[in-house]
Amino acid sequence: MQKGPEQPRVTLYIILTTAFLSLCFLLSLFSSSHSSSSYTGRPEDLRPDPRLFPSSSKIAADTAPPSIAYLISGSSGDSRRILRLLYATYHPRNRYLLHLDSLATQSERDRIAVAVQDVPIFRAARNVDVIGKPDFAYQRGSSPMASTLHGASILLRLSGAWDWFVNLSVDDYPLVTQDELLHIMSHLPKDLNFVNHTSYIGWKESRRLKPVIVDPGLYLVEKTDMFFASQKRELPKAFKLFSGPSFSILSRNFIEHCVLGTDNFPRTLLMYLSNTPDSLSNYFPTILCNSNIFKKTIINNNLLYLASNDTSKEKYHQLDHKEFTEMVESGAAFARGFRFDDTVLDRIDHELLGRRPGEAVPGGWCLGDSGKNRSSCSVWGDSGILRPGSGSDRLERRIVELLSNDWFRSHQCISE
Repeated sequence: MQKGPEQPRVTLYIILTTAFLSLCFLLSLFSSSHSSSSYTGRPEDLRPDPRLFPSSSKIAADTAPPSIAYLISGSSGDSRRILRLLYATYHPRNRYLLHLDSLATQSERDRIAVAVQDVPIFRAARNVDVIGKPDFAYQRGSSPMASTLHGASILLRLSGAWDWFVNLSVDDYPLVTQDELLHIMSHLPKDLNFVNHTSYIGWKESRRLKPVIVDPGLYLVEKTDMFFASQKRELPKAFKLFSGPSFSILSRNFIEHCVLGTDNFPRTLLMYLSNTPDSLSNYFPTILCNSNIFKKTIINNNLLYLASNDTSKEKYHQLDHKEFTEMVESGAAFARGFRFDDTVLDRIDHELLGRRPGEAVPGGWCLGDSGKNRSSCSVWGDSGILRPGSGSDRLERRIVELLSNDWFRSHQCISE
């Protein structure tokens, strides 16, 4: 039977409608937290240890160090990598949300929650949670964007005290301690957003923006191939598209604007990108640079060391010891491209973080060992006291360079 001329339009309509309804359903879940706390007990036991947050602290509220909310994500078999990344980025002032996607089993999520509960400092600070009902996130499509927004909305609900949001994968690792990072961030305006971005679309136009897809990660529990429609669509004319790597450091004000704000553009863009092959790398840069308020807060650098031969395609190779010096001297706060249990991570732990295996990085809050166990930080004090090392000097030099008047303004939301 010969297909009528309306058949392609009907097919495209069905595709778009299915994806739209799936994304709307997922967004409706943002109103309820799917976080399962790493701790259950009496209500009075849910309060953080007063030794970490003393009411008589000598540090004034307006000069207290900032706080960072971390979403740490992985998949099946990544539990150990998530826990190692949690230890490496841990500080009692921060907030942590651990996410194993739907490819992981529920027993993996249960084990990681139990492992968190077994760490005394995590119990004392009450700042680590595990998502109990996971999202499914492909590396491509719109499900990574939906999963990131879902995690950010949970973190907004869990705590009103954090200042920046960072989305980490198990391929990432810090190059500075949290004391060093928080020390430098305490001297910066809290509305700054560290996001690599460009308006030059180039090859992405035909491969990542014009194709129409349906991401099964939005509505199926098993992994299946994405569906590509034969039709292409035009680029938007109502706003300018910007793109960049998926890693960024975003202010709380901006996250609230995306998740809770009254401006409808974040939701409009969400609908537009819901059927594109690569949504997350376009979502945050486009919102920032199309906002008269937020485009003044963006720094065109995400403080991530990415070993790549072609940054325009966000392809990177795995790091090795040959790049260690270059990586450290870059002044970056994080790096991406590490293998499971990479020996480079051991070197970072030893030389940059001062972290022992199976323990958090010691900071100003760590007062030493009680003598009753092998932990080097079994006694803790005021989390507002920071003890930065040489990593803060490297990071300071990098940020001073980024904030210089000539560089800062000349690289900010420039249309090419």
